[in-house]
Amino acid sequence: MALNLYDKEEFFQKYAQMPRSQKGLAAAGEWHELKKLFPDFREKAVLDLGCGYGWHCRYAAEQGALRVLGVDCSQKMLDQAAAKNSHPKVQYQLGDITQLELPAGAFQVIISSLAFHYVEDFSRLVENMKRWLSPRGELVFSVEHPIFTAQGPQDWHYGPQGEILHFPVDNYSMEGERKAVFLGESVKKFHRTLASYLNTMLDNGFTIKRVIEPTPPEDMMELPGMRDELRRPMMLLMACKLR
Repeated sequence: MALNLYDKEEFFQKYAQMPRSQKGLAAAGEWHELKKLFPDFREKAVLDLGCGYGWHCRYAAEQGALRVLGVDCSQKMLDQAAAKNSHPKVQYQLGDITQLELPAGAFQVIISSLAFHYVEDFSRLVENMKRWLSPRGELVFSVEHPIFTAQGPQDWHYGPQGEILHFPVDNYSMEGERKAVFLGESVKKFHRTLASYLNTMLDNGFTIKRVIEPTPPEDMMELPGMRDELRRPMMLLMACKLR
């Protein structure tokens, strides 16, 4: 596996200073909406794809999951997961979520937070997730919103005094690779339309239970930049269930 961006020391140190890295779920602006989509975890096997620090893994375990497998391609992420979010019911595994080989029907729930927009072949991943889920299994995931990924750079247009004018949306229907800058590093992501996300799920036998374009909660509105998040959607949350 090639060196992951998150395993580069300078980049990871910047990431480690972010509020959601320091404070976990309470500092994630979408958490108040994402947790509403989670199913009952009690006595269920759960797979977390792109688990990062393992916050959601521990949450599922604390909600009664039978077992939780968290998979991430960054060893530094998994080291933090083991340090911050260890739990007897949680196992962490190094791996590329697009190359995983897991038993069919091994999980009742799959969750993923802000990972799928790094995946080029989303259809193939959804086919795999369908196979890994048991009948009537559930999938809850978040991605960067297609409006946010469309143009690529993911930054506002600014006025002469540095004031925010608007957020640019361009090439929306042209799916594929985009280059963004995150914490000073060039990051490769993959843009797809809202219709592609929805129809890929439907075409693979999933029912779409809920779709949310979250905004920050009121108690975060005074934090720098949070009120501007009302001007365009940054994330897309989706809850699905196998038919």
